Amino acid sequence: MTFFRVFSQLSPYARPRLGGLLFILGSTCLPSLLCVSHAYGQGCIVSRSNGEQGGPESEGGYLAPGDWEFGIGYRHQFSYIHFVGAVEQNYRTQLGTQVENKINLENFTATYQLSHRFSITADIPLLTASRHTNNSPIIYTSAGIGDSSVLAQGWIWDPREKTSGNVQLGLGVLFPTGKDNVQNTTSVNGVTTTALVDYSIQPGQGGWGIPWSWVAYKNWRSSQFYFNGSYTMMTKDLGARRSNTNNPVTLTQFNAVTDQYLMEGGLAHPLSKVRGLTVLFGPRMEGVPAKNLLPVGDNLGFRRPGFAVSVEPGIQYARNGNVLSITIARAIYRDRTRSVPDVLTGGHGDAAFANWVWLANYTFRVRHVDNSHADQAHAAPTHNGNI
Repeated sequence: MTFFRVFSQLSPYARPRLGGLLFILGSTCLPSLLCVSHAYGQGCIVSRSNGEQGGPESEGGYLAPGDWEFGIGYRHQFSYIHFVGAVEQNYRTQLGTQVENKINLENFTATYQLSHRFSITADIPLLTASRHTNNSPIIYTSAGIGDSSVLAQGWIWDPREKTSGNVQLGLGVLFPTGKDNVQNTTSVNGVTTTALVDYSIQPGQGGWGIPWSWVAYKNWRSSQFYFNGSYTMMTKDLGARRSNTNNPVTLTQFNAVTDQYLMEGGLAHPLSKVRGLTVLFGPRMEGVPAKNLLPVGDNLGFRRPGFAVSVEPGIQYARNGNVLSITIARAIYRDRTRSVPDVLTGGHGDAAFANWVWLANYTFRVRHVDNSHADQAHAAPTHNGNI
């Protein structure tokens, strides 16, 4: 539903280009698409999630009841390429007026397996970021814990019976543990100013949310198709005040509290010559919609809606319950869509995107001492070399 909503907001000339592009990329994960984590665009739009690839996440297949899995994810990106709609604004770099965002995001997660089908996951993000206009001496920075979440997850089919493919659905709560009102004090030519930093580098949004996620995979011969994603619905429309200028029509003196989404899929194939080593490849799409799903406001306030489509090659290495994944997302299509205030005023704001997003994830398991060999006999093949 998220994709079709975003697709309907595109300009007529952009729809066939993106549609054809996604058809080609999506064909790599078609079997998992038939099955049908926080999400989240790039650069000036927002950046608060890493994502994951594949089905059951470790060398041992599904987690058994009583097992724990701990992980740390890392995301780095440098955004400076401006777009209005799908059109790159080359003049910004030529004039030296581009806005440069540097994002470093870590996600610390812990999953406890309640039963063969159900688990619960807690996530705490940590953000360090900077924002700088190329022709300005001022650099804005922020650092801190982001918005944390807890999700309950369940496999649709019993993992002991369904070993060649499955779908996991998750639903949870996003807590406003991250600050959305970080300020910086700067001094230029003897003039000292204290101001709110841009919302793209704020650790949090300042509101509660409802995240839901899905993980789908299907084994095929020695490979695995996967399709994972998440969508976070926010329960608040307006956040911190960003400007002293009042606009009763658009309310852009306040930051909008925005929904966010992520979708990624593709193919995982083990390399037979290196036990535990798997190559990954597929498309990735993340962004911010112009309108939130929940009707808690009129979708006013300041936001930069839009999305990026990337190709995401990577590798994964699994050994003794430890899994390391490294992927690189290369943007091939970016679109800064119009916000509701843009439509009301007849304008179309811009946003800076990254060319590359660097992603890494490491997980390890703590097995329950009472796990039986029978549990492991029913573990699903995964994309980490044991497919």
